[in-house]
Amino acid sequence: MRSADSLDGYLLRVLCTVVDERSVSRAATRLDQTQPAISAALKRLREILGDPLLVREKMGMVPTARAMQFAAQAKIALAEINKLLAEPEVFEAQSARRTFRVATPDYLAAFFLADVARRLRKEAPQCRLEVHPLGADFDFESALAQDRLDVVIGNWPHPPEQLHTSLVLEDEVVCLVSSAHPFVLGGLSEAGYLAAAHVVPMPYSMAQRGVVETYLAERKVTRDARVVVPYFGLAPYLVAETDMVFTTARHFAEHYARLLPLAILPAPMDFPRMRFYQLWHQRAHHSAAHRWLRGVIQERGRSLAAQRGQPMNARSS
Repeated sequence: MRSADSLDGYLLRVLCTVVDERSVSRAATRLDQTQPAISAALKRLREILGDPLLVREKMGMVPTARAMQFAAQAKIALAEINKLLAEPEVFEAQSARRTFRVATPDYLAAFFLADVARRLRKEAPQCRLEVHPLGADFDFESALAQDRLDVVIGNWPHPPEQLHTSLVLEDEVVCLVSSAHPFVLGGLSEAGYLAAAHVVPMPYSMAQRGVVETYLAERKVTRDARVVVPYFGLAPYLVAETDMVFTTARHFAEHYARLLPLAILPAPMDFPRMRFYQLWHQRAHHSAAHRWLRGVIQERGRSLAAQRGQPMNARSS
């Protein structure tokens, strides 16, 4: 039974060369092979295709009609193979037309992605950016593997090991309260923190707890999650009008403290720093376009850290 699996690039090159040269010996010289090796390959081709391919005439070897037809198609196939093995793609941002798809919860302050979009408009004006939400029932790992997403930004304590990761931003955990809250004058203790009413975000991953929840669980303590919100951006507005506490990253708190009557207090517990990562799949690891996008996101994180005088070493894997 003949099968496409029986053919490989070597056999296709032998066929094309033998048809061009009309000679096994000349084909062997051109391919830098021995004559017995070319004869063996020609025998395999004859068995696979069910055709003599070359027949002897007075003037030498002559390709059959089947050989001529197949060689023409084989040259097209070899050209496509050569394209696959050519130099890596070059991404020309100014002329590129493509859609980049980034998924993230809204715990990054809006200006972070706004700056990414600004850079996109300036350097890649014909490209599009789609920002997708994350949720507990969304399988972002499959979306990355299936080319439905390019990059996911998250702040898991332990990012998925099977994905490539790089650190975008490392930030301090702080507490956001109303500027009229008693904690502003009286201070926020650990006991006061645990007794207070809190605004907390819904989890966006079934497999990962957030930094704060992980730390509290390890300490075997809980906080009073009085209001649970689906979007981080809702929490500051609720806090500004109530006596509740919202625990978040400093850059997020500072952004909303400039817009609303809010105060930022040091966290009374030794929470680890929040680390925001970008994650991507192996299939996109060497893509020039993906590298450009990841570089834009990475540089935005470095810029934010530099503005606040915080050195950040971008670790990647």
